[in-house]
Amino acid sequence: MIQLKAFNKKELEEFVSSGAFRQYDFLPITKHRAISQINNPRATEDQTLLILALYEGKLAGYVGCFPDYFVVEGQKVEYAWLSTLYVNPEFQKKRPAKKLLKKVFEEYRGRIAITEFTKEAEALYIIMGVFEDVFPKDGKRYYFRTDATGMIPEKKPKTRIGKPLFYVLDTVANSLISLKNLGVEEPKFKYEILDRADQESIDFVAGFSENRSAEEINTFIDHPWILEGKKEEKYFFSSFAGVFKYFWIKIYDDSNKLAGCLLLQLRDGYLKIPYFFSKTNDERIVAFLSYFVILNKVKGFTCYHTGLNEAIQQSKVFPKIYERGFRREYLFHKQLLEELPEQFNPHFQDGDGDCMMT
Repeated sequence: MIQLKAFNKKELEEFVSSGAFRQYDFLPITKHRAISQINNPRATEDQTLLILALYEGKLAGYVGCFPDYFVVEGQKVEYAWLSTLYVNPEFQKKRPAKKLLKKVFEEYRGRIAITEFTKEAEALYIIMGVFEDVFPKDGKRYYFRTDATGMIPEKKPKTRIGKPLFYVLDTVANSLISLKNLGVEEPKFKYEILDRADQESIDFVAGFSENRSAEEINTFIDHPWILEGKKEEKYFFSSFAGVFKYFWIKIYDDSNKLAGCLLLQLRDGYLKIPYFFSKTNDERIVAFLSYFVILNKVKGFTCYHTGLNEAIQQSKVFPKIYERGFRREYLFHKQLLEELPEQFNPHFQDGDGDCMMT
């Protein structure tokens, strides 16, 4: 019979610090992800962060929860994002996934949201009949360099033998692209690149009615889910990358007054803007991004900020070589939707949810 074991902050800290989380054939969490979850400023002491499904002492599966809340008419509506869900194929017939999800629903009284899910996971969520697809965000993914060496073998493993040829083709193509981009200059306006939000940034961001403050963002910068290094083979979700960095960007206007702040996340050549706070002309942001992309040899950039995407479309300097549309879906449990106003709009930024962390 499947047994379920839930961990709150204190229990998860003991589970990880004791090394007990390493006793299974695969890991239900990494140490640095656990530390991040424990330091989540929106998680209360008694909220569940991780649930294990055990069968005769073996790990049959697990689900991770990332607590969050909305402020509606001055009141907190607490809920959690499903950040991981994994089932050991050996125990699939015992249906641990449904048992885990049922337990999550009980722990959070149905206040559950999900995004960035796989097609396989989506099929399970739809079958359960308790989720609604709401608040979708349309975005763009821009490409700046060719990456046949990485992309083709990943999608078609049989082509791995051709990696040396793909590498040569990438080298030639990207050399020509670099020549084309020589005309993109460093912005003439004042800007700063920091490791985290400073006090000026914190005060600036406080003027926006967003879901997260700069102090909260700093917490996750300080406690990332992904570290730079070799992949943890026993953990099946994101844990390590060759390059994983956050950049806090400050953009100033002509009077040298702070006019915009951006959090950039760079992972193995691919860029995101989890958070974007701006009172300035988006052309200035696009000019900075154009320079940043070339300086850091960015391969691709995904953005769901509508205004910024419109500014990029009008730009003559943005160094994209190709683009395609993207859509981010959000699944909300019906119980959570019932507790939100009828015309509620979450005004999600790209980093809201657990997207900030991966």
